[in-house]
Amino acid sequence: PTPSASVAKSPKPSKSASPTPKPSKPAPPEPSPSPTPPEPTVYQVNRLQYDHFGDGTGPEVRLGESSWLWQRVGLLIGGLRYEHGVTVHAQSSVTIDLNRRCASYDAMVGLDDLSLGLGAVRFSVYGDGVRLWRSGVIRGGEAAVPVQVPITGRKTIRLVVEPHTLFDSAALADWARSRISCV
Repeated sequence: PTPSASVAKSPKPSKSASPTPKPSKPAPPEPSPSPTPPEPTVYQVNRLQYDHFGDGTGPEVRLGESSWLWQRVGLLIGGLRYEHGVTVHAQSSVTIDLNRRCASYDAMVGLDDLSLGLGAVRFSVYGDGVRLWRSGVIRGGEAAVPVQVPITGRKTIRLVVEPHTLFDSAALADWARSRISCV
C-alpha cells in the first residue's frame, strides 16, 4: 500500500484575556467659540457734531448740505413727550456722514405739538441717495410713527421731510428718539 500523507492540524489561536489596544489618534481640539461681537455704539442725532467741528470718527451732520436743525430734549408729538430728538421745518433735508460702519437708523416721527395741530407731512430716509423708507401722510396732532431702517454698507443717510401741501410748510416736524446704531 501506498503511504498516505497525514495532514497536521495547525493549533488554534487561544483567546487572550484582553485585546491589544490600538494606538489612537488624539481627539481634535474643541473649536473655540466665536468672539462675542462688540455692543453697538448708539449715536443720538440731537448730540451729533457738525462736520466742520467733528473728528470724523462717528456720524456728523453735514453743515453745508443740511436745512435748519434744532437739536433738542423734551419734544411733544400727539401729546406724548419724547426725551430727545431733532426738529426741522416741514420742507427740510438733513445729511449725516456716518464715518464708520453703521447698522440701523431708528426714530419716532411726527409733527411737533408746537405746530398746534396744523400741517401734514411725509418723512423719508435715504441712504447714499436711495430712498430706504417713506411714511404715509402724517398730520398735526397724530401719534408718532416708528422708523426702523437698516443702513448697513451706507456712507451717508439723509433725513427728508416734505409738506403735503404748500400750506403745510410752516409746520415743525420731529425726528424724536432719533439715533444711529454703529459697530
